[in-house]
Amino acid sequence: MPRGDLFPDIAPYETGLLPLSAGHVMYWEQVGNPRGQPVLFLHGGPGAGAGAVHRRFFDPGHWRVVIFDQRGSGRSRPLGELAGNTTPDLVADIEALRRFLGIERWLLFGGSWGSTLALAYAQAHPGRVLGCVLRGVFLGRAREVEWFLYGLRRVFPDAWAQFAEHIPEAERGDLLGAYLKRLTDPDPQVHFAAARAWSQYEGLCSTLMPSPETVASFAQDRTALGLARIEAHYFAHDLFLPPEGLLGGMDRIAHLPAEIVQGRYDMVCPAESAFDLAAAWPRARLTVVPDAGHSALEPGVRVSLVAAVERFRRFG
Repeated sequence: MPRGDLFPDIAPYETGLLPLSAGHVMYWEQVGNPRGQPVLFLHGGPGAGAGAVHRRFFDPGHWRVVIFDQRGSGRSRPLGELAGNTTPDLVADIEALRRFLGIERWLLFGGSWGSTLALAYAQAHPGRVLGCVLRGVFLGRAREVEWFLYGLRRVFPDAWAQFAEHIPEAERGDLLGAYLKRLTDPDPQVHFAAARAWSQYEGLCSTLMPSPETVASFAQDRTALGLARIEAHYFAHDLFLPPEGLLGGMDRIAHLPAEIVQGRYDMVCPAESAFDLAAAWPRARLTVVPDAGHSALEPGVRVSLVAAVERFRRFG
């Protein structure tokens, strides 16, 4: 898909590996202006990892962009590792990275699971956050997980059928448990096959119009394994969120400004959650893109995200 409305491709000016707890090692990079306004990119999944295109949402002349791969994801190691991999661990990792890079406060930019993690971090460390730009909001509620596992068949029955048929019929009453068993099987033939089936399902449902490019990117073995295994692990543990959920902690960040961008026809993270979040956030501005699904690279979504980031220049 054409992406001329994003900023040009850019290489990092610095990369590194940061040792974490439980044997994890985080890949991180910085792009743009080393003396610019700091912004942290939080990828989705959990487990999807970040890519080069994500650097392009930010004007490199203004922003000091920090991008990292979360535990078990992308270029972080070990790939797909579930031990010591929880939301509190990821929040602690973000804070460790902030201290390591000597950043006082930063803007948070996250979509899908990245929006969940941005909210969790902001609620834990509100004094370190300038504001949030969130896309395709996911609040980690049980009904949102249930929608992904079963509800999506009402809109994408063909994609859901492929997803479900990877599991024997007798186990389809618990798709999550059946997939998690296979995704953690030591046999690569078993776990890679399950990862591809899970990730292709998500890719097929992520755009308003069919996008073979999106599906292909989701289906790559390394991407698929990190995404599917870690996503299923988090789903099985209620996303490792507090009992009151993220909406229960909104008083901690009510003073912060926020931009929420939501595709009207987002089937992976339906718009209800974005509206619920905006209603609970006095300083949030909600932009609904009328002709878009879930992906950050949908034309209207990416234009709206770039505009939302630009509006935060005045907070630097």
